[in-house]
Amino acid sequence: MTVTPKKALGQHFLVDENMLGVIGRLAELGDADVVLEVGPGLGVLTRYLADRVRVVHAVELDRSLEPVLRDALGDRSNVRLNWGDALDLDVQALRPAPTKLVANLPYNIATPLVMETLEHAASLQHWCVMVQREVADRLFAQPRTKAYGAVSVLVQLSARRTGFHPVPPTVFRPRPRVDSALVAFERASVAPIATVRAVVEAAFAHRRKTLVNSVNIAGLAPRGLVEEALIAIGHSIRVRAEELRPEEFVELGERLR
Repeated sequence: MTVTPKKALGQHFLVDENMLGVIGRLAELGDADVVLEVGPGLGVLTRYLADRVRVVHAVELDRSLEPVLRDALGDRSNVRLNWGDALDLDVQALRPAPTKLVANLPYNIATPLVMETLEHAASLQHWCVMVQREVADRLFAQPRTKAYGAVSVLVQLSARRTGFHPVPPTVFRPRPRVDSALVAFERASVAPIATVRAVVEAAFAHRRKTLVNSVNIAGLAPRGLVEEALIAIGHSIRVRAEELRPEEFVELGERLR
């Protein structure tokens, strides 16, 4: 059966099985794992996972892929197919509860899905995701770099990177016009993402302005209070958001509350 990838869904199917070993290594797969896979596509990765873990919860939006996906899986009974938008899925309602997210993520949902699962899927402890190289770099970017932003801060408050592998366009069909990367990370703490999110997003909303101005524009706190908080944590009132380390945003948020 010929499958035409849908550009609107950000579909770039993994077709090079040589990548599977790299994914398995970075995901640290074990036979007791329960894996959540988003965007199984043609089932290349799904099949590999099913042969190595206890259960795979595969979530696919494109129902037209059902025939080819079921054919690829054969008689593997440990794959639970879920049809719908992964961003609407209640991961915590899946049984057995998934402990790892291993996926070639559709480009258009990669960042929001990582953020959603970090914040709301407490059972997940390990991620190994294929994303655009730009997204992979952003997740664990360091302060004072161009890639460092709100997503970097929020991810690093609750996760630690454990692996990284560049991926060329040739492993996909169709070939994307950008490079990709596998990035693996594990939950490091239960950080207060929900409580600090507003401060972080306000601080980075106007990158070229000082943090004081950016937060003030967002109406999050009076200018004077923001200045006092920055001085208290050892920064100038002229500092920009990209100069603060993730943990300093937690301190800032506490003082602004």
